[in-house]
Amino acid sequence: MKRLLRLVLVINLLALAVSIARAHYNMLLPQSGSVKKGESVLLVYQWGHPFEHELFDAPAPEAVFAVAPDGKKIDLSKELEKFEIVGADGKKATAYRFRFTAEQRGDYLFVLRTAPIWMPEGQEFLQDTVRSVLHVQAERGWDAAAGLPFEVLPLTRPYGLQPGMAFQAQVETQAPQGGQPLRNGAAARGRKPFAGAIVEIEHYHAAPPAMLPSEEHITRTAKTDPNGVLTCTLTDAGWWCLTARRDGGVKQHEGKEYPVRQRSTLWVFVDEPVTPK
Repeated sequence: MKRLLRLVLVINLLALAVSIARAHYNMLLPQSGSVKKGESVLLVYQWGHPFEHELFDAPAPEAVFAVAPDGKKIDLSKELEKFEIVGADGKKATAYRFRFTAEQRGDYLFVLRTAPIWMPEGQEFLQDTVRSVLHVQAERGWDAAAGLPFEVLPLTRPYGLQPGMAFQAQVETQAPQGGQPLRNGAAARGRKPFAGAIVEIEHYHAAPPAMLPSEEHITRTAKTDPNGVLTCTLTDAGWWCLTARRDGGVKQHEGKEYPVRQRSTLWVFVDEPVTPK
């Protein structure tokens, strides 16, 4: 009997490990990575496993806004439209979308923030901030900060990329009171580089792949260097998510306290290979 109980416990732990490894991510994806001034673009917000295209009902976002190339903040919360989207095995899930018209040349930053989401398989809450960039003809503002306490900022321009190119980003977190002096850029924003931050890297498929590789080839894991800088290689065309995480305290659920994992995701678009004629 004891052996049976131990076996059941091991199986449950393994199942829990697999479910945690197959992490959920919030996806905020423009229909196109770049447009011209005056053109509109559709953006879709969905929730699930990007690589497998396994989608679940997306929680209503707490905030959605854009930062224009001139720094103006645009509230988009009222523009959201709920709809159903089809994921793996033809299963439908709730998603949100909105259409945006670019009125300036430069780079628009889109940001979506969620309330803490209860994850029963991990016995924790996930609280996400997601950002993506829309390029509008002029190269201006792609590295702008959104004023968030925890953020993944691109050091490499997040568009005009080809498969196999190296990409760098810096993770910044809220600066503590006092302590060591900070680098100029982060200090000006009241934050510091997040050295040793764990970052998960995953490729998005617009349709479920015919075959799935092993877990370690679906979600990559890296750490930032002492300056909070992440370096990775984006091997395939399409959208990629770079998700950093940190501890966010605890939150009550059914009378018990559980950890809150705060995550910041940067979505990056890689073009199809370009061959000069």
